[in-house]
Amino acid sequence: MAERRKRRFRFIGFAAVFALLAAPSVPAVAVQQERAVPVTVPALSNWTPERGSYDFGAGTRLVADSRSEREVAETLADDLKAAGHGTVPVVRGGAARSGDIVIEVRPGKGSLGAEGYELQAGERLSVTGATETGAFYGTRTLLQLLAQGDHIPAGRTVDVPRYKERGVGVCACYVHISLPWLENLVREMAYHKLNQLLLELKVKSAAHPEANTWGYYTQDEMRRLVALGDKYHVEIIPEINSPGHMDPWIENRPDLQLTDSDGNKQPARLDVTQQAAFDYYTSLMDEYAQVFTATSWHMGADEYMLGSDYSKYPQMLRYAQEKYGANATPQDAYIDFINRVQAYAASKGKKLRIWNDGLTGANTVPVAAGTTVEHWLNVTEKPSQLIAQGYPLMNAAYSLYLVRGGFHSDTESLYDQSWDPRSFEGEKLTSSDGITGAKISLWPDNGRGETENEVTADTEPALRHLAQATWGDPHPDATYAQFTAQGTAVGHAPGWRDLTRVPVTDGTYTFRTAGATSASATTSASFDAEVQRTPDGYATLRTADGCLEIQGGKLTLNVPLQPGVSATPQPCDAANTMQRWELAPAAGGYRLVNAITQMALSVADDGRLVQYPPDQHQPATWYLTAH
Repeated sequence: MAERRKRRFRFIGFAAVFALLAAPSVPAVAVQQERAVPVTVPALSNWTPERGSYDFGAGTRLVADSRSEREVAETLADDLKAAGHGTVPVVRGGAARSGDIVIEVRPGKGSLGAEGYELQAGERLSVTGATETGAFYGTRTLLQLLAQGDHIPAGRTVDVPRYKERGVGVCACYVHISLPWLENLVREMAYHKLNQLLLELKVKSAAHPEANTWGYYTQDEMRRLVALGDKYHVEIIPEINSPGHMDPWIENRPDLQLTDSDGNKQPARLDVTQQAAFDYYTSLMDEYAQVFTATSWHMGADEYMLGSDYSKYPQMLRYAQEKYGANATPQDAYIDFINRVQAYAASKGKKLRIWNDGLTGANTVPVAAGTTVEHWLNVTEKPSQLIAQGYPLMNAAYSLYLVRGGFHSDTESLYDQSWDPRSFEGEKLTSSDGITGAKISLWPDNGRGETENEVTADTEPALRHLAQATWGDPHPDATYAQFTAQGTAVGHAPGWRDLTRVPVTDGTYTFRTAGATSASATTSASFDAEVQRTPDGYATLRTADGCLEIQGGKLTLNVPLQPGVSATPQPCDAANTMQRWELAPAAGGYRLVNAITQMALSVADDGRLVQYPPDQHQPATWYLTAH
């Protein structure tokens, strides 16, 4: 978070090329176009052109034999349909015929690695990977080419990523982020060959119901997202940040909060000297294991002493010295907690990941071997030192951050500098050895600073740049404008939903409920409001008394996140994101969902309009009558 984390055409007209090639004489420019590398993001590592083209059409079939090949083919068939290419059958074996797409998984092709693929286009098109994942990425390239037309120039590529981890980090940890938005992100990531989504979030806990304040997801919601990630080869790694930033979990557990020398409780800091605190945290890990299939666990471990220092917590030094001897430092208690979590994660078959800023060198106890360090902040322990010590290192540089209402990555500048994952905060390495990859990170520090749709617009160029910089040449085009044109050419992933559509036209309506279930009664409500679409794809609701806004209650990241907070008319302000609403179709009417809190309006017993998460109160369904 900004306080926490100081922490974009080249379009080949294929049809025109083929028409020119069919002419009696072929101008030199046409030959040059024919031999140009097809447009993809990330760009193909290489391309060997051949004469002719592959033509996708009504007779195209997907040929796949083995189980893993059919998995890839079935997903491709779904995506072809979603992209408007019709229903393409998946068939087994036999000789491939002209127009077919052949999916092959050949483990013997070791040179392709775990994620590389070979694509060959001619009378038919084949995609081959040594693994299912590699073949899947080949189909992403195919989809991008088909997004530009049904004719693909004949040729061959062998395309292998430079880095293993290519990711996006999202803090859905305080301000709720909608599932449709996250589902769009997973599809876009896969389309651009990104493979890792870090989600710092809260899943509703059965073991600790006192922690279920808003900001959580149900287990079923997360299972749905994880299943999508599994289908699209995006590993979704969960994070519960600890031992700092634990306030979403322990605000109602003062017994687990770190207490300073003046007796003041610290609701964001877990008391790592207590066995009960470790047991509490690992019980949450166990609940997450029921949902997430990732082989890694992220515990954050950042900024534990933000705005303070260890001297205010003498129990930390006592704990460390009792366990590690007289030369131990207070920070050893913090490292001890990390290592205990690492051991617990390892016992469950998972590898640990942490942020780097707590590794200041003021400890005598080292972080457990094998722990992946995600480097975002320039502190005493430099990237080169961490690599020399044997820690897998991921580049999560602050320069790649996008913060709501705050710092935004300067993607154009990064592109012009040929930024790649060797460029860390505070140090640029000459070798990629030991570097697992890189990711962009999205933090909601000023939760009302931008809406989800605005975040999408900001994120698209950064996501494509990160995909390019981690897969291949970080500067494939002469100018940033040329690079961004590639993104325009390939468009969005199949199945991506446009979340900026408002389902009613601007105008004045009566909003009326037939009855809305509250805690103990059935209540109806109605009001008149002028609906006006906002530039980011929401709507304002202007009543006679002002624009409807969620206001009141405790603010978290400048957002009223408490369930039960009222929506009331306030002076209209076009810049006020709390006055923006999604009209979500439901049962012949609409639910009114606040663009920032992502809670829907219910009607209280006294007639007030109040926000609640849907699993706490049945949202009201509003029926609109135009004036």
